[in-house]
Amino acid sequence: MHNNYYLIKPLSEQLQSLLKGFSLVSCFSQNKDELVLEFNNAQTSFFLKASLQPSLCCLSFPSTFHRAKKNSIDLFDEIILKKVITIHSFSNERSFSIEFEDDWSLLFKMHGYQSNVIALHQNKAVKIFKNQFNDDLDIQPEQLHRTIAHNKQTFEENLSDLSKHYITLGKELVSYLQMHFSQLASLDEKWSFFQQTISELEKPVFRIIESKGKIHLSLLTSEKVISTHATPIDALNEFYHLHTSTDSFQHEKHQLLKSYHDSLRRMESYIAKNQTKLNEIVNDKHYQVWADLVMAHMHEIKIGTEKITLENFYSGQPEEIKLKKELNAQQNAEVFYRKAKNQQIEINQLSQSIDTKKKEIEKTKAVIAQINDAPDLKSLRPFIKSKPVAKAQQESVSLPYHEFTFKGFRIWVGKNAEANDELTLKFAFKEDLWLHAKDVAGSHVLIKHQSGKPFPKDVIERAAELAAYNSKRKTDSLCPVAYTPKKFVRKRKGDPAGAVVVEKETVILVQPKLSN
Repeated sequence: MHNNYYLIKPLSEQLQSLLKGFSLVSCFSQNKDELVLEFNNAQTSFFLKASLQPSLCCLSFPSTFHRAKKNSIDLFDEIILKKVITIHSFSNERSFSIEFEDDWSLLFKMHGYQSNVIALHQNKAVKIFKNQFNDDLDIQPEQLHRTIAHNKQTFEENLSDLSKHYITLGKELVSYLQMHFSQLASLDEKWSFFQQTISELEKPVFRIIESKGKIHLSLLTSEKVISTHATPIDALNEFYHLHTSTDSFQHEKHQLLKSYHDSLRRMESYIAKNQTKLNEIVNDKHYQVWADLVMAHMHEIKIGTEKITLENFYSGQPEEIKLKKELNAQQNAEVFYRKAKNQQIEINQLSQSIDTKKKEIEKTKAVIAQINDAPDLKSLRPFIKSKPVAKAQQESVSLPYHEFTFKGFRIWVGKNAEANDELTLKFAFKEDLWLHAKDVAGSHVLIKHQSGKPFPKDVIERAAELAAYNSKRKTDSLCPVAYTPKKFVRKRKGDPAGAVVVEKETVILVQPKLSN
């Protein structure tokens, strides 16, 4: 009700007494949809701030106001230094005007998101504050007055839709009346209550109330009254302060909760993905089985054998085993035992990571509960400082590579020379496949190893295309790209950023391509 006719009328009367003998000395805007007026009587200043944002259309009257040195603009220059003559309110209308000498006036049209301030000369609009409302240049102040019949017959005729006739009431007052009418049986009782309410509105007490977690200025009795005021200016000042601070608090709270809920979803997704990977490794016992089978049939396996089929004494089914032909049976078994041991290490690491992430989830849920219970902005500050960083921000700050996926394989491409070192030396495992454009500067590229899966030829080719594209040969029709397991790549002390030694490599010719 902060723009209701029954508030604007007494506000106009109060301004009439306060602005007697004052002149407008400054009128400017330094924020979008906000207009500040300073009046002065050679002794003191009086400020009026019109905040006409779509989210909040409200007047307030700060005791002081410091104009910004930059990004502010003077408005309505024609009225500056003109003396206030009178304050004029319009019958049954959410508007009032400040009348100045020489037939100038400023009309404040307090119509929600269509609010505006209009400068008029000799009752003709000449300038408007919010230029998107061009129709306000055609406004005629004498037509703003509205006549509303307050008699029982008219009341009865409009009882089913009060807002149609009693346009000054507004949504809140209509809802208030309808709620009470539902408890009254006869027309006489409803008419009596209506007259009583109008009488109360004409001699209002201005109340700041809370309803559904929001701050309101009300002219009616309410259960959750924060404060009461005898004058509309005092009420508007407190309403504006509480509303903006509450709105800021609710916005910050919403943003915080969103950040923590997003973090919670990322952690739950992390657990789900790693649990799937853990289950695959736990259920994949083939390295251990192969090692046991090879050891049990050592006498049957000769050096040079690349493949052998043996009966799995655990399942009773035939098991095909791929061997390194340059190794004997015992050496092949040792390779399989080592890989099985590495699988167990990965199982332990995944299990530990999942447990750690579960603890983080519990902590995050506790924080979310605390934010939900936070009563004010001050109590949110500790959580603002520790707000989780969005994944995209986190990666842009901390990860030295761009990630691509192809056929289920992750391909990491170094961002620059320093990032190449970090990618190869800190982020790569020895089983990963490492690629680089041959004999030219370019990005280090990794294809991340997947347990039990060889690197398909088309995946190698795709990674090679990216390596070629992210090199000095990106414009060549064909580019040679070297690839090798990361374990054959090392860096010598004193080498410049990105420079490495490759001990063993295979070369492939590909066309440099960014997109597949």
